[in-house]
Amino acid sequence: MPELVYPPVIAAAKTMFRVLDLKITIEGAHHVPRTGGAVLASNHISYLDFIFCGLGANPAKRLVRFMAKKSVFTHKISGPLMRGMRHIPVDRRAGAGSYATAVSALRRGEVVGVFPEATISRSFTVKELKSGTTRMAAEAGVPVLPVAIWGTQRLWTKGRPRTLNRRHIPITILVGEPMDPADYPDANAMTVDLKARLTALVDRAQRDYPDKPAGPDDTWWLPKHLGGTAPTLEEAAELEVRRRAAAVDPDA
Repeated sequence: MPELVYPPVIAAAKTMFRVLDLKITIEGAHHVPRTGGAVLASNHISYLDFIFCGLGANPAKRLVRFMAKKSVFTHKISGPLMRGMRHIPVDRRAGAGSYATAVSALRRGEVVGVFPEATISRSFTVKELKSGTTRMAAEAGVPVLPVAIWGTQRLWTKGRPRTLNRRHIPITILVGEPMDPADYPDANAMTVDLKARLTALVDRAQRDYPDKPAGPDDTWWLPKHLGGTAPTLEEAAELEVRRRAAAVDPDA
């Protein structure tokens, strides 16, 4: 089927990046295979990560089919775009269908994008990973490529206002070496190694990031271990528990 939606969306995104003068650095794009199936497994710090993770595959001329929550596909604005780009809806109450769809896409030679942390990390460090990423790669017989994104949280992340008009923000995209499922005894062992590799890539992206906070009030986008005021993993988990409790009982 012809790609009628995806190329114009990419062109529009690139135009927006130029207008905002985002300083985008992509490393490791040569790891993305030019043909055949592969899974891109990215850390998750922003609502915009899928755009930039997909950009990492652009030099290889690959279009990434992202797995995203079902509500995005039913939204009146994002829905037609997501369906037109052939992304994969995920119903978290019945995930077997989306998993099977992703495996089928991989076997057809598609590149599938996944956020194995499942939700945005408020700590801006790598959370525990779900094993579905490595299980689908093993079932389809395709490699997994860890992808580190950094800087996107400064544009739009959980618990912060959108600042999509901010200019000159550096964005780092690091694509790691492919991981072959055949090299691991099982998907769980591969998931452990994926987390280690993803953490190392994120650490490097943070360490080499060319920008610093503008002042004491601008440290929110840095993790605590780098002197920022983002919550730790444990504090972030507690925030999520309280948020869910409040959603169930508004008076809690």
